[in-house]
Amino acid sequence: MAYIIRNLVVLSTLFLILAITTPSIEAKEEGPEVVVEAMVYCQSCDHIGTWSLSEAKAVGSAKVSVTCKNQKGQVFYYKVFDTDKNGYLYAQLGGFKMQHYILDHPLHSCYVKLVWSPLESCGLLSNVNYGLSGARLRYENKRLHGGGGSNHEAVIYAAGPLAFRPNDCLHDTTHHHG
Repeated sequence: MAYIIRNLVVLSTLFLILAITTPSIEAKEEGPEVVVEAMVYCQSCDHIGTWSLSEAKAVGSAKVSVTCKNQKGQVFYYKVFDTDKNGYLYAQLGGFKMQHYILDHPLHSCYVKLVWSPLESCGLLSNVNYGLSGARLRYENKRLHGGGGSNHEAVIYAAGPLAFRPNDCLHDTTHHHG
């Protein structure tokens, strides 16, 4: 009996040493970093009620959320990001972990929503490209590779473009947008 226990101790110690000395293998299996891109605009009063972004102006420092849910409908990732001064969102989903590669894949599990506009004159949420109900991601076959021999890689997904609506639009009843 003591012989079996001693062998078990030796084996478990070997497994422990292996587990401690091979974290680099695990890190590579996590896969590339996930990045979400989007543009955020203020829709022109002339196009309220449509999805047109003609004459729209970019909204810098807008807040946009990225939410990811697993196949059971539970949120496993949520973070709010800011657009840059040009209304461009580059959201690095740091810490994003898929439990199931296919079911929890960003294309199926994540969506983007408008949260807040810094513009007092244009702060109403609109559902242009589902910015209110949740814009799904598109894979646009873009990847970033780290330079200088680094094996850093990011897979880029896109959503939107999304748009806030102006607070005060004087509606002209002579022309109607469908």
